[in-house]
Amino acid sequence: MNILSHSGPFALFLAFAIAHALADFPLQGDYLARMKRRDQAGTFSEWVISLTAHSLVQAGGVWIVSGSALLGATELCLHWLIDLGKGEGKFGYATDQLLHLGCKLAYVSVLVYGMLPV
Repeated sequence: MNILSHSGPFALFLAFAIAHALADFPLQGDYLARMKRRDQAGTFSEWVISLTAHSLVQAGGVWIVSGSALLGATELCLHWLIDLGKGEGKFGYATDQLLHLGCKLAYVSVLVYGMLPV
């Protein structure tokens, strides 16, 4: 089933937002929430692996919702960079969440305007 063709762009955005909320809260867990921050991780590799693991879970949600591995890979990179910025204190929680949802809105636009096949 293709969410966009069956239910429209709002439903697709809602599906992305739900997948994001699941991956950012219950599926993240305390360990990843702490270790994805450089100042909390014990080692450099623990930090990079944790930040990447969390971003991969987010990427999986985008891939499942959109059916696009390319959008999933895009999410992996963007989520990693946004969480890096938050972890480094460049911006706070609300900005972090708005940036993530802005990415989801961009994915909907890409799919709605046919920039990627649905």
